[in-house]
Amino acid sequence: MGIADFRDSYPHQLSGGMAQRTALARALVHKPKLLLLDEPFSALDIKTRHRLYGTLLEATKRENITVLMVTHDVNEAVYVSDSILVMTPRPSTIVKQYEVGLPHPRNRLAPEYTNMVETIQNNLKNLEL
Repeated sequence: MGIADFRDSYPHQLSGGMAQRTALARALVHKPKLLLLDEPFSALDIKTRHRLYGTLLEATKRENITVLMVTHDVNEAVYVSDSILVMTPRPSTIVKQYEVGLPHPRNRLAPEYTNMVETIQNNLKNLEL
């Protein structure tokens, strides 16, 4: 997770990014079959967020862990997900599913990537949620 140098630090001494990496490490240490994440990167700066995307993808692939992640960030969803479900607010129901189908690591500048992000964003605007 890149925080070994801080193993003797107290929680209040860690930055937000280090705290998130610690939380992710705690979640992964027991090698669960299913990992549930709710907006895990929302409070992080963009550099830390992108680094943790890679960390999450690498660890879950290596340990064969399925991840169910809630996010409101379409770009994030396309970058880390194989399948994206769009859900309504309470009560939650699935209204649309997208299969990403792009190889990892994903290039955010590739036309296929940007087209998928734009397609989902445009479809979200047209859905009555």
